[in-house]
Order: sequence, then structure tokens, then C-alpha cells
Amino acid sequence: MGSEHRHNWAKWTRSFDRRRIFFFVLAVGFVGSQNLSAAELQRHTLSSWGTYVRFTEKRIATELDDGQKFLATDFLENNNASSVRDLLRRGQVSIRKMKALDAVGKEIQVKDGMIHHWVGSIFVPGIKLTSLLEWLQDYDHRAGRFPEVEESRLISRNGDTFQIFFRLRRKKIITVYYNTEHTAVYRHHDPLRASSRSFATKIAELDHPATPQEKEKPAGNDRGFLWRLNSYWRYQEQGGGVFIECESISLSRDIPFGLGWLIQGYVESVPRESLENTLLSIREGVKKTRAAEQTSSPPQ
Repeated sequence: MGSEHRHNWAKWTRSFDRRRIFFFVLAVGFVGSQNLSAAELQRHTLSSWGTYVRFTEKRIATELDDGQKFLATDFLENNNASSVRDLLRRGQVSIRKMKALDAVGKEIQVKDGMIHHWVGSIFVPGIKLTSLLEWLQDYDHRAGRFPEVEESRLISRNGDTFQIFFRLRRKKIITVYYNTEHTAVYRHHDPLRASSRSFATKIAELDHPATPQEKEKPAGNDRGFLWRLNSYWRYQEQGGGVFIECESISLSRDIPFGLGWLIQGYVESVPRESLENTLLSIREGVKKTRAAEQTSSPPQ
């Protein structure tokens, strides 16, 4: 390909990208103000979500009870686990898309909804598992440590089971606010390994947020950006730090007919970015907490 041809191709590509972004913004604005203003979570959609969660949790339980392998990374095919761990030790974040299959290996169909399933991994150096869990369970101080959390508080605790409130803000062109409640259950496998699972018991999108007219929309009858959210965590202390993994599953409404080619990538990118930001926030938050503790500690 000649230089002039390459120049023309690059120019056309940039022009196409600009047009795509322009129509994307128009479509998202339209969707945000019109089509997605009255979505309703259907019973068959919720049933499919339950099926998806059941098969996912069955696989996770089998992996956690393996006895040898522990992280989801360890169960990768073609011996890719060691390469991923090396990548994490170098400070990178690993994010990959997941998909649950039914008992006969078929994809689980979700009518009138979309399931977003990602697993992310990160390595936090210089910390013990017990210290990490103590930091994670400080639910009264999640706000300020995580970009999506505006308010947080521990509602109650019973042993290793926590009830938590979060006010969330998700922003990417469209900004959406939620009042949410979650149950988090921790499990200690041995002194160096632990896991937890968290599931939202309430997700209420806010109408007119941060105004005197603020109110919660009826659950399952909103714009449908976030209807369900489950998270499955694994923690393993090894090599001078802790490997952290989070498997996140969320449910949103389906893309309106005719707009899938334009905004499906956007809708799918929000859960992925949220997971990555959460993992990075944990690593940076732990680092800042340790630095503050060392600064405040009196000299020996």
C-alpha cells in the first residue's frame, strides 16, 4: 500500500470514528431519555438470571474445594496460570470475559436482558491476608476509597456475614445513581486462602439525584442499566503479597432493537471498567493505608 493510499485510509478511518462517536452520543442520549425510561424486569428474565447464577456458583464451589488449585486463574487451560501470575506480579491487571454453560454445555439464553460476566485479577504486594481482609471489611469507609461509592455504611455484622449499604454513581456519558444494599459472606479456607461472595439485595435507581426531589424508582422498573449484581472473590497470600480475584456477574436490560451495533459495546464496557477500577482502588487504597500507618507509627 502506497503512502498516499495509507494517508487517505487513515483520514477516512478518523472521519468514520468521528461519525460513529457522534451517532453514538445521539443514540445514548436518546436511549437514556426515551427507550430506557420505562424498562421492566420480566419474570422470565429473572428466571434465566437465576439459572445462570446457579451454574456459575456450582463451578466456583467445585474450584474452591479442589484442594490444590484455588484461583480461577489456576483453572485456565494450556498452562496459562503461571504467565498470568507473572503478569500480575509486574503490576498489571488481568481482565477476561466469562460465560456460564448449562448442564449439557449450552449457552444460557436470557430473553429481555443481558448478563455481563467478567473475572479480574490483581496482585497487592507487601501485605498479609489478614490485613487485607480487615481493610476490605471496613465498610464504613468505602466512600472515598472507591470511585463509584459516594456513601457507605455497615448495617450489621454476624460473624463473617456483613450487611452493607452503598450509594453508587456510575458514569460514562450517562450518569446513574443507585441506593443499594448487599450481603457479603466470607470464608476462610486456610491461613493463606480466603474467599467471599457478595450479592445485592436491593438496587434502586435514583430519580432526580442530589435534589430535594430525589426518590427511588421502583425496583425492576427503571432504565434497566443495573438490575442484579453478584461478586465472587478469592484471596491467596503468596510471594510477598496477596493475589485478589473478583468474578462479577450483573444483569441489565437488553439493547433496544436496532441500536445493538452502536451501543452494545458501550453497555458491556461499563461492568468491565467498574471491575478494573475496583481492583485498582483496592491496591492503591491498601498502599495509602499502609503508608499512613508507617508515617503515624512512632520511631522504634
